[in-house]
Amino acid sequence: MTPDDTPDGPTDRESPVGEPVVRGDPTFAGEHAQQAVQFDPDDPESLARAAEIVERFADDSVGAADSVYMLRGAAACAALVRGEGSYKAAAERTGGDVTVSFIRKWARVHDLPRSIRQYVATGDIAPTAAKHIARVTDQSRYLLAWAVLDGDLTVRDVRSVASAINAGTAPDEVLAAHGVTLGEMTLRLPQETYADLRRRAARKGVDPVVLVTEALDEQSTDSATAERY
Repeated sequence: MTPDDTPDGPTDRESPVGEPVVRGDPTFAGEHAQQAVQFDPDDPESLARAAEIVERFADDSVGAADSVYMLRGAAACAALVRGEGSYKAAAERTGGDVTVSFIRKWARVHDLPRSIRQYVATGDIAPTAAKHIARVTDQSRYLLAWAVLDGDLTVRDVRSVASAINAGTAPDEVLAAHGVTLGEMTLRLPQETYADLRRRAARKGVDPVVLVTEALDEQSTDSATAERY
């Protein structure tokens, strides 16, 4: 099984850099979707626009900007890095007022997989928390992102967990220290579905979680394919 065939899918975005996959989807971006900006790293005019947006983004990113706006800034950072060839060159393209660290952090947010970025767009994962999620690699990205959704972690918690993971601590161990049990979540099902799940589990003599896990495993291939777009 390749990394892209795992239930969680690839751990980096596979759509072209700068393409507003989430920002252009009204499901996640609402009315902002119609104004979504696409950046082309190979187009000089598009890069110039990206540089301008990054400069403005760096000036007011600490303010009350919404999540979709911040994802646009992250996309501009990523496009600038691709177009200029390095974080340093991207920072210099902005006129020198934007730091390499700033561009690196937000470009990494843009490179998070779609299933995480969509929760950033809806505000369920704060953009500042996404910066720390993007610091970790592989499946730890998913585990930390889902812990934010299910464990009510603060941005400070996320920063601490990311640092511990990068220092070599297993995700389940460090999250447990923050009161989060990986794999534990509460589901509210329609009554008929709930009754049917319980009935099937009783007939097979298994815990309902076994049937839920089996059903999800059957769809893992489709999920991995969808994650690429």
